Amino acid sequence: MKYMIFKWAALIGLLAVLHTAQGQKIDYSLVDKDDVRDMSFEILGRISNNILVYKNYRNQHAISVYDNEMQQKNRIELSNLPEKIINVDFISYNDFAYMIYQHQKRNSIFCSMVKINGEGKMMSEPVDLDTTQVNNNTENKVYTLINSDDKKKIMLFKIKRDTERDYLFTTILYDQQMKVLKRSNFEIKSPDRDVVFTDFVMDNEGDFAFGKCTRIGSRDYINKVDLVIKAASADSILVQKLPLNDLTLDELKIKFDNGNKKLMMASFFYKQRRGNIEGVYTLIWDKNKKEALKPKQYIFNDSIRLEAKSENNSIKTAFNDQFIRQVVPTQDGGFAVFTESFYSSSRNNPWNRFDYLYGPGMFMSPFYNPFYYSPMTRFYPYGFYDPFNRYGTQNSLTRYVSENIVTFFFDENGHLKWGNTIRKSQYDDNADSFLGYQMFNTGTEIRFLFNQKEKRELLLNSASIDADGRVKRQPTLKNLNRDYDFMPKYGKQISLRQIIMPCMYKNYICFAKIEY
Repeated sequence: MKYMIFKWAALIGLLAVLHTAQGQKIDYSLVDKDDVRDMSFEILGRISNNILVYKNYRNQHAISVYDNEMQQKNRIELSNLPEKIINVDFISYNDFAYMIYQHQKRNSIFCSMVKINGEGKMMSEPVDLDTTQVNNNTENKVYTLINSDDKKKIMLFKIKRDTERDYLFTTILYDQQMKVLKRSNFEIKSPDRDVVFTDFVMDNEGDFAFGKCTRIGSRDYINKVDLVIKAASADSILVQKLPLNDLTLDELKIKFDNGNKKLMMASFFYKQRRGNIEGVYTLIWDKNKKEALKPKQYIFNDSIRLEAKSENNSIKTAFNDQFIRQVVPTQDGGFAVFTESFYSSSRNNPWNRFDYLYGPGMFMSPFYNPFYYSPMTRFYPYGFYDPFNRYGTQNSLTRYVSENIVTFFFDENGHLKWGNTIRKSQYDDNADSFLGYQMFNTGTEIRFLFNQKEKRELLLNSASIDADGRVKRQPTLKNLNRDYDFMPKYGKQISLRQIIMPCMYKNYICFAKIEY
């Protein structure tokens, strides 16, 4: 009897493995001699049954059009674009995409838009959306583009720094057809010189939100946060001081929950300067009541620290190299927080967590031109991805290390339901392009794709976590061509079970479609 049970168990296991193998499919694009290592790109996604990728090398702009098997059907050269483009953003829909780009002509920065169809061709002549006067040539973008989750609201905004303590915002709200709904100006005054803004977010109704963070008596830590809300139809803003409960925050991440009309916020916190990260601070802002619910703070116990720590950390310092990567609302009114360990080491430049968060001397001015503040994220400072040029010339060896992913799920009141760890260990020299992970939602679980070195080769690995916090490590992906090295964090999910991921073949960038 035991023998028969074992046989059935083995058969079921074999069928599961066969189903997994059959369910995975990887299609690679052929190498294009123009897609060199130094190329920048952005994956637009699936448009009119084609897969589109924007590419730029030395101001030569093109759209590559791939079929469902990642065979290139066409490469459309965008030859009528201006010579000097500072920044490019895309917003993709089912049958077209908006290409919104910034360029300089003499002492003016233009923000222009053109519509791209599923064949990668321009559907209209470029249209100028806005213009800003500047005093000199600049490499920094002036405008920032954001959109709502449903892509029915689009916002273009710029921030002019009048003085060390005054910021003038100009926001332009558009609908899905790029029709102007509202243009507004408002001013943020700060008694403190050292100000940094959080991510800028917008909900499906067009309400605009961000946090204004200041530091009191410290160069690195956040001691005060004001939440700034601008309703879509309003010219004025609502500013509310957030209760921090005498905690010192690391970096505040915010995300709108459109289904429950809430704004979710999360940050690591310290209890003292130059101390260890003690836990997670969370706060939920109720849009209907226009008030913040009681903040929560979860202090990490030794069990979670032991799970999260890497080989080089002690239990006390387990989270000192962790960064919050995403805040994701859940259907039940709660939210998830995903964090990842990351640091670098160099002979000439010691690792500084706050240089990584905000850039060296962020509060002193390198991200400012004389007049305009240019919001930039630490991951991708441009609208497109530039995997191998983001750090400039390397004069000495820098090793980048990326390790464990820690997941936290909170209920609708901000209480921690559970936490778990997905273990990984990655490192590379002088670039972090192959490090990190790509997360995508299959509807029943959250899946993470990341590289792991096995026998000196980078292999794409997969792990998932379900709604109850159970982590499942999948077998190494089938049909992997070991001549291709994936860059997971630059990938893009294009359907429930499909993702487009860039990869390196020798010194060329190509793209793969992974299907589950």
